[in-house]
Amino acid sequence: MIGRMATGEPRPVGATYRLQLGPSFTFDDAARRVPYLADLGVTHLYLSPVLEAVHGSTHGYDVTDPTTVRAELGGRKGLERLADAAHVDGLGLVIDIVPNHLGVGRAEQNPWWWDVLRSGRESAFAHYFDIEWDPRNGAGGKLALPVLASEEDAAAITVDRSGPEPVLRYHDRTFPLGRDVGGLDVERLHYAQPYRLVPWTSPVRSYRRFFTVDDLAAVRVEDPEVFTATHAEVGSWFADGIADGLRVDHPDGLADPVGYLRMLRELTGPSAWIVIEKILEADEPVEPELPVDGTTGYDALREIGHALLDPAGETGLSALHERWTGDDGAVRWNSGATLRLRGELAAADLRPEFLRLARAIHREIATAVPLDDLADAALFWMNEIPYYRDDYPVLAARSAAARRRALDAAGSAGAEPGLRPALEAVAAARDRGGESARRFAQLTGALSAKALEDTAFYRSARLVSLQEVGGAPSDFGPSDPHPALARRATDRPAAMTALTTHDTKRGEDVRARIGVLSQCPWDWAVTVDRCLSLLPPPPDPMTGLFLLQNAFGVWPEDGVASDALRARLHAYAEKAMREGRIGTSWRSPDDAFEAAGHAFLDSLFDGPAGAAMTELVGELARHGRSDALAQKLLQLAGPGVPDVYQGTERWEDSLVDPDNRRPVDWSGADEAHPKQHLVRTALRLRRERPDSFVGGSYRPLLAEGPAADHLLAFHRGPDAGAPDVAVLATRHSLRLERAGGWRDTRLELGDGAWTDRLTGHVATGRTALQELFLEHPVALLVRE
Repeated sequence: MIGRMATGEPRPVGATYRLQLGPSFTFDDAARRVPYLADLGVTHLYLSPVLEAVHGSTHGYDVTDPTTVRAELGGRKGLERLADAAHVDGLGLVIDIVPNHLGVGRAEQNPWWWDVLRSGRESAFAHYFDIEWDPRNGAGGKLALPVLASEEDAAAITVDRSGPEPVLRYHDRTFPLGRDVGGLDVERLHYAQPYRLVPWTSPVRSYRRFFTVDDLAAVRVEDPEVFTATHAEVGSWFADGIADGLRVDHPDGLADPVGYLRMLRELTGPSAWIVIEKILEADEPVEPELPVDGTTGYDALREIGHALLDPAGETGLSALHERWTGDDGAVRWNSGATLRLRGELAAADLRPEFLRLARAIHREIATAVPLDDLADAALFWMNEIPYYRDDYPVLAARSAAARRRALDAAGSAGAEPGLRPALEAVAAARDRGGESARRFAQLTGALSAKALEDTAFYRSARLVSLQEVGGAPSDFGPSDPHPALARRATDRPAAMTALTTHDTKRGEDVRARIGVLSQCPWDWAVTVDRCLSLLPPPPDPMTGLFLLQNAFGVWPEDGVASDALRARLHAYAEKAMREGRIGTSWRSPDDAFEAAGHAFLDSLFDGPAGAAMTELVGELARHGRSDALAQKLLQLAGPGVPDVYQGTERWEDSLVDPDNRRPVDWSGADEAHPKQHLVRTALRLRRERPDSFVGGSYRPLLAEGPAADHLLAFHRGPDAGAPDVAVLATRHSLRLERAGGWRDTRLELGDGAWTDRLTGHVATGRTALQELFLEHPVALLVRE
């Protein structure tokens, strides 16, 4: 196969295109798209996980065998064919890897897990997984598998001796018989195994999971032996010249992220491009000790989104939310509502993890504090931590401050009796740096993600475009976005930037349209009031507001909702209602609550309320497209390495997964499409002048005149040279239009003649913005 560049080094990553692989889009399908993607201007294909996964998986994050490339995608040979096809057209590969967990929902498909179920602690793979074999684990020291519908449903377990080895079956699930003491009844056979099937509602879990997903079991990649076994195939991609970089899924879930990433860097070599799925708070830096190029871009998504919002809209949107729901809708990590959610999660969904942490503390310091008190004290401390984990060295001072706040609050007059000694026990155990310290850090992120992104973000409808992975919904952004963009250019110039991913709650163009509401909160309030007066009562007021705003984001301009769109919105509504857990949930679906939500949507589609929605969409859709083009240009020409999620080079209306994994209509490619024209032009310019982008300079450009605040612009250029690219984007286009347009607003471009690569227009010196934005709300100027 064709290997690395002639220098033997990986190809420099300048821009990526994310492809979601699966049985319906294989390596060979991807290879057929290489000429189109090379013409588009990217430097690398960015592949979703390619290792063996649960059969039929549409995402690949449920890896079952990390030693093998997935057969459904074409296997190792198919990956090599794709790499060869990419290399012929000058492209490289970046591949997504999943070090934190393996898929165990189908035990027979995971050979390591199957062996652990068969042999228990004696399995050669028992130490590969993060399993608690302690007799006090709630399952008598066995591996608890939460699969039963109820205790009584254990009667549905049967023995099947028809295959090459006898197995236990529970409906469509299969488990090995490690101890086949023939002749015993099924109940005694089940009891004799190293594992125990328990109800999925049980609080017992004896293995660490990915968040609360029972079918994903954590792996101990901090163990060098386990790292070697799970990364041998990954290492071969670099040794054989197949891959140039990696995207690392959820490193915060690992016992030792810094140590793991150092091992990974040694495996891949110093020049491989490595980015990590790290969710950062707005004030959180990336740990300098991490040997990576940066994050996968949720922080950039937040910064670019904030750059285009109108902060003045916060008051009106908050007032509308409060009038209908009783609160202002500002989702904060430490609000009373979020803290209550965290308490509910710690008491139920995450209780197994909290109790396992408490047992580790007991072992390490031999405290007499009860387990439940230790678990509650750990939660109390975590509630002072705004980050996914606070044990990175760069956060040492902030971590110490959170600890002091927790201890001070635990010692106050109104604190629960016994909280202070329990918290001191947790602190003493963390200070030892052993198992409990690692588990505390791992659990902090799971608690934060489940409380905020997976629940609270579905319980507010002030401005849902802010309720995104890594988002800051309580913050409408700074009036001056340049400092954040300039920091990115300086601190992490090769970090990935993203606008849409497989995990975003809404696609980039949906968020862009919804973001326009920040410019006209009163118009939105009038539409909401009209709609709610015409529609049947929603299941609750917040759900009604939430469904209306998301419907606005994807509503067709002609008001005619296709059957496909209706089905997609109903599927989205079901997921949103269950994630929000206001009146229904995944664990306890409430048919009446959900039926009211679906009836609410149907009436919106078919009744007079839909006309009100269509009227507002007709007024605002073009401003949504203006923001969509603006944010795309800011990403493509701004600091960092931009990723184009599949299909987003054209208008897209995706919602949360699995909606955002729908097949791409490759036949829709159209160079005249305004967004595709922008993407192709910007990516080709990046490829033409790489030194002006990754590692290049960033200098704000400020306009003069009555509409100066409506321009967001900057120069790019080689780090040691003069700027040779000017990036111009329109902000707050609705308010701009209502105020009379650009009028006599001008921009000093600098010396020389500047050509807009989008239109061919040539400008010099102090130029009127009215002339630059005649055709598009954005401009990409180059000094030739």
